[in-house]
Amino acid sequence: MVTVLFLGPLADIAGVAELELPAPMNWAALIGAVNSETADQLREDRVKVACGGRVLSDKRLLNAADGDEVALLPPVSGG
Repeated sequence: MVTVLFLGPLADIAGVAELELPAPMNWAALIGAVNSETADQLREDRVKVACGGRVLSDKRLLNAADGDEVALLPPVSGG
């Protein structure tokens, strides 16, 4: 299984803070597993994806294996 963490406002949009999804999991599987509003947010360039503690340079190349943790990172604001 892959643990998907929805951080910050993404948890509110998804309605959950965490999901367990079958491994292996790629970008298409992730998008297909969430509601349409969450999928729209995840497609935004400003939302980042980390897998195994590393932020992916291209989230569409997500390839999570069994036991991996995927964190969905909302845009950061502040000064």
